[in-house]
Amino acid sequence: MARTFAYCRVSTLGQTTDNQEQEIAASGFQVEPQRVITETISGSVATSQRRGFVRLLDRLEAGDVLVVTKLDRLGRNAMDVGGTVSQLAALGVRVHCLALGGVDLTSSTGKLTMGVINAVAEFERDLLIERTQAGLTRARAAGKAIGRPASLTPDQRRRAEQLLQEGHGASAVAHELKVNRNTVRRIQALMRTSGPSETA
Repeated sequence: MARTFAYCRVSTLGQTTDNQEQEIAASGFQVEPQRVITETISGSVATSQRRGFVRLLDRLEAGDVLVVTKLDRLGRNAMDVGGTVSQLAALGVRVHCLALGGVDLTSSTGKLTMGVINAVAEFERDLLIERTQAGLTRARAAGKAIGRPASLTPDQRRRAEQLLQEGHGASAVAHELKVNRNTVRRIQALMRTSGPSETA
């Protein structure tokens, strides 16, 4: 006989899974208390890294049903959710999501729904990449510097090279210029490979 499990997750200790458990009970799914798995962990953590979810996987068998209130309970993003649902389907577990009308995500309708969700997620990722690239192109065309600002001004760079050439150590130079020692070490490395900068 098929067993029904519920997986409820919250992100912080100040939250509880009570609302999720009540929503599942109100939807008509009969879940015995020992089959309600709850955990407090960030949604940015993959399901494979969640102790509660890993324990749940160990208990699930072919024919079982897993209920969640929302897709984001199952993964970090659409791709992660898709992978988790595929893993559960391979075990013979049906996955129902209340936010999608209780549809079984492993059914043909559920697979179609997941396909649409994944396509939208991929479209959004592509748009984000396009916007980022367009923004960088505009910034370069406007003469704006891209990336982290330089740690040293040109004058500081010249002073650092001068002090290093005079034999001062990286720590002493960093202390005088009030910069990180690693910054001075990078200048040392550049001086060894290509000599002092042209502005020095």
